[in-house]
Amino acid sequence: MDRSRVDADAALREFPDWSRAEGQREAIARTFRFKDFNAAFGFMSRVALLAEKMDHHPEWSNVYDRVEVLLTTHDAGGVTALDVKMARFMDETADQMGGR
Repeated sequence: MDRSRVDADAALREFPDWSRAEGQREAIARTFRFKDFNAAFGFMSRVALLAEKMDHHPEWSNVYDRVEVLLTTHDAGGVTALDVKMARFMDETADQMGGR
């Protein structure tokens, strides 16, 4: 998989629901909301399957209908093509599942 760095600002132009993560490292973040816990957990399960295949795992947390996500590639020191691919997949999956 491509672990080459990308411009985080350019990535954010492609993904308007994402933002720069607050803190000292380069990362992008988004909060997804679903109709209930079951839908949120289903979203996480779908994403986890891709993450395992890519060997690229998001930092995330789940509270009831909310999933907070942070994407960065630790060994590259910032946002990479892997993060862009993961963000795209997450957006598409959330759309399919009625998330926002």
